[in-house]
Amino acid sequence: MPASRLPMRLSLVVLAAATLGACQQRSGPKVSEPSPLVPAPLVLPTGSGCGPEIARTKAIVDSDVATGNLNKPVGDRFNADLSQAAAKCAAGKFGEALHLLAAAKSRYGYR
Repeated sequence: MPASRLPMRLSLVVLAAATLGACQQRSGPKVSEPSPLVPAPLVLPTGSGCGPEIARTKAIVDSDVATGNLNKPVGDRFNADLSQAAAKCAAGKFGEALHLLAAAKSRYGYR
């Protein structure tokens, strides 16, 4: 091999090594705390009447329990009251169902 090609080959080897080094992924700083969970957006049932009204309230209560804005035992009692309202609604007693819904919302501080 001619002596003039040796520096050129050496330069190519150094360039290749530098290029490969630049392609390696560097690890970022380690996070000691877990990232907070972002809840999915709340999708509320639509429609009018006692059924959708009760379903919307139940969705809000379930979301509040899931995010910690309402403790589970209170959420369970609220949902039990909502179940009674839903049963009246399903039985066609719409006025009574809406009355039970309003009473439950008032009892637990919801509007």
